Amino acid sequence: MGATTHLLDLQQLDLTIDRLRVRRHALESGAELTAAREVADAAEARHGEHRLQLDTLDRDATKVEHEIESLTQKATAEEQRMASGAVVNARELEAIGHEIANLRRRISDREDELLAIMERREAVEAGAGEAEKTAAEHREHADRVRASSADEFETLEAELTAREAERPSLAATIDPETLELYEELRPQKKGVGAAALVDNVCQGCHEQLSAVELDHVRRASDVPRCEHCRRILVL
Repeated sequence: MGATTHLLDLQQLDLTIDRLRVRRHALESGAELTAAREVADAAEARHGEHRLQLDTLDRDATKVEHEIESLTQKATAEEQRMASGAVVNARELEAIGHEIANLRRRISDREDELLAIMERREAVEAGAGEAEKTAAEHREHADRVRASSADEFETLEAELTAREAERPSLAATIDPETLELYEELRPQKKGVGAAALVDNVCQGCHEQLSAVELDHVRRASDVPRCEHCRRILVL
């Protein structure tokens, strides 16, 4: 076991350093903050779309209201003219009556149109309120991510520096040939160059060694390695 003494300690330290470096890269790239800001921007864009819809509906409602007002004035004027007695010709009175009926029908149609617009506006306004709330929540989340990322980066840098400082002295306790093989295997084995053998199972690939394989490993004159994944085995 002498050749692999402390090798698992080095393996665990290296995995910790790898994890810290990956996390540091993620923070440096700002991927999380970028994602949070993109979500917030999208939410604000949806809120903006609701506001534009409300503006359009308000313009449509105003236009219809003006049309109703204009038609109502015309209908009222025709009704007053009919009631004034100034028109006595039966055919002309009939024409005025038809015009009044037509105007009232158009007013009714416009009032129905206005009601539909107002109902639509009510639904859009409710959606706008919800969109505004969601946008605010996502923007607050992005601000929290920005603040926490800065704090985490400072803490992570300190921990990474400390762990990297530990490595040389720990690596010096390992046989140079074993260390060289371990360093060669790590990039090939997803960062894991050495693994413990527990109950005849390699903890690197989780394959169980047969009695023959186990005997071969134990009798090996050089560094013991898993017959399946070829990682260094710590017995």
